[in-house]
Amino acid sequence: MKYTITPLRFLQKNWLLVGILCCIFVAGIYPKLGSKQGPLRTEYTVKYGAIFIIFLVSGISLKTDSIFKTFQQYKLHCFIQCFTFIFIPIFGVILIQFLYIFGVHPWVLKGITTVASMPPPVSSAVILTRAAQGNETAALFNSILGSFIGIIVTPILLFLQLGSTTIVPLLDTLFQLAVTLLLPLMIGQVLKKHYKLKTQTLPLNTISQCALLFVIYTTFCDTFLVPETGLSALDVLFTIFSGIPILRIMFHGYSHLSQISLPLLVYHPTQIILGGLVVPQLKDWMHSQRARRPV
Repeated sequence: MKYTITPLRFLQKNWLLVGILCCIFVAGIYPKLGSKQGPLRTEYTVKYGAIFIIFLVSGISLKTDSIFKTFQQYKLHCFIQCFTFIFIPIFGVILIQFLYIFGVHPWVLKGITTVASMPPPVSSAVILTRAAQGNETAALFNSILGSFIGIIVTPILLFLQLGSTTIVPLLDTLFQLAVTLLLPLMIGQVLKKHYKLKTQTLPLNTISQCALLFVIYTTFCDTFLVPETGLSALDVLFTIFSGIPILRIMFHGYSHLSQISLPLLVYHPTQIILGGLVVPQLKDWMHSQRARRPV
């Protein structure tokens, strides 16, 4: 029997995408509110607030036995990490040769190279996987693993491709990863074990998605505040289809920092928008695949 998709039903099914679009609209009206050094102090409220909440929720919702089972899926982990640190950089090299023909700004191309050498985003990868009802534990594990691997591999890739690299503050980076990722996960597991939290009755998915929307809002605020760089629309258009999020410290102090930063500023919002678009379809696909499995 056919049924009509009402606006309310559409909103319920695609509320994350609608929320992303609202974040873009609000950020465009007054971007200084959610920018770094702005009134919301997003340099602290995002990293030690929203990101902490996202992984605290993950720690509460994950089953301990599923974590140990995920550790044993070494083929999956090898595929994801090889895809991230081997296939994507090689694809980036080929893409840059293609974009060079169209006269894309050379420093934008360097930015794409840098972006393609970085590990994937952690918070949005986990949230989008959970929203699509995929393997959240595997997404979480590989996101964290990729962040630690990137500390060593990314500078090497940059040296091989650009002939120069940067020294990542190892201890500071490890400390930030431990505080913002591992600590909330462990706290969540402890809360779940000792306080017998009933995850079915808690709106954990809604809480984590709201935290992600705050991250998205602040990301767009920073994006809208990018100064004019004299780049053409072609530079921006091609950049939208490339890259992985990058840490700004990689090219701190460069005179062409704005051009290099364009891929990271454009990619993360684009990745989130496209992710929000495909989540409902992937969720339906996951349901159909699970329904086919024998009981």
